[in-house]
Amino acid sequence: MKFVSAQDEQGLFVGLLNEAEDQVLPLGRTEEKMTGFASLPASMAECIALGEEFIEKAQAVAAWAGEHRAEEGAYLPLTGLTLLAPIPRPSKNIFCVGKNYAEHAVELGSKEDIPEDVIIFTKASTSVIGPKQPIPLHSEVTKELDYEGELAVVIGKEGKGIKQEDALDHVFGYTIINDVTARDLQSRHKQYFIGKSLDGSCPMGPWIVHASSITDPYQLNIETRVNGEIRQSSNTRQLIFPIAKIIEELSKGMTLEPGDVIATGTPVGVGKGMKPPSFLGSGDMVEITVEGIGTLSNPVR
Repeated sequence: MKFVSAQDEQGLFVGLLNEAEDQVLPLGRTEEKMTGFASLPASMAECIALGEEFIEKAQAVAAWAGEHRAEEGAYLPLTGLTLLAPIPRPSKNIFCVGKNYAEHAVELGSKEDIPEDVIIFTKASTSVIGPKQPIPLHSEVTKELDYEGELAVVIGKEGKGIKQEDALDHVFGYTIINDVTARDLQSRHKQYFIGKSLDGSCPMGPWIVHASSITDPYQLNIETRVNGEIRQSSNTRQLIFPIAKIIEELSKGMTLEPGDVIATGTPVGVGKGMKPPSFLGSGDMVEITVEGIGTLSNPVR
């Protein structure tokens, strides 16, 4: 199941993408046709907070729509919609894992930079944008804007002190994040937050794939292209700290809540690591593909 946050002339809604990925079923609107009452929220975060109730209702609505395909407007063409980030404004900063692929740690430093413990930083929730939305170049504040393709985890069940063996039970689903980074700001301020939090520096999407549809999150190919050129090509089996370990570490003394988003780290091949470095420029197109999820595309302007 692939869930989208979308907008049309009637407003914002949470939808279910069809298998062909060319049509979207507005869940709340269709539920109202089915029962006469729309109980499903119009925001993804609120839907996720419903837990298993949301999945059950989504399945029931999809089954009804499948039996009533003649219902006018049940499914909407994807091309006629504006896709937003699956969670357009998370209630917290985005949790991010630094240097979680060994080769990436080396390309920005040396073998001594491969971490022994999980490195966590955050991106401001105001940095989130959706698929196809432009990444601002921010030329007035940075000359070194870089890309980082990442698998992201969306928390579905609240928890604190979560053990690794139970961690994946707390995952609602998976999406893609481009952890856009102003490298010069990151270096100048000696920490990650400012260089990671410029407006538009967290493209997310194009949808959330429910955890039940991802057989093994540790065997997913991940690829980043800039203007069609492959820059990053790896697999999540190369993660130093797996998703379950990240969740365990984050939840030690801190409550994880439904709708929290965790970016799991980027593989080797970022612009700063190239010789010479190759940073993003106006007109560039960044495309990040994660196996089993899809492709997140954003132009730079």
